[in-house]
Amino acid sequence: MARILITEDEDSLRSFVARALRLDGHETDEAADGAEGLEKLRDGAYDLLLSDIRMPVMDGIELAHQAKDAFPGLKILLMTGYAEQRERADDLAEKIIDVVAKPFALPDIRKAVARALVA
Repeated sequence: MARILITEDEDSLRSFVARALRLDGHETDEAADGAEGLEKLRDGAYDLLLSDIRMPVMDGIELAHQAKDAFPGLKILLMTGYAEQRERADDLAEKIIDVVAKPFALPDIRKAVARALVA
């Protein structure tokens, strides 16, 4: 299974998603903002970055740019509940796999992650 870093500033959502992905057999790590996420990426090898777009310190757009530059083989899946944030991710089309709309049901995020890992 995959090693996944979940970067999300909402504690409850972050732990909810992590639990769901662990049920699928994945190993998960968590970060509360983009800066912490980038630090964790530098400290370990991950198969997938699952990140919110709108976060304090460093948003998911900047995190995706820096992560892809530093780790070209890393797969990136973004999440957002804001339409304008989804549009901001358009310039990342070559760097990310998809943007998942929030709110989502557990089966939705699990399917999105499964698709991202085989992309």
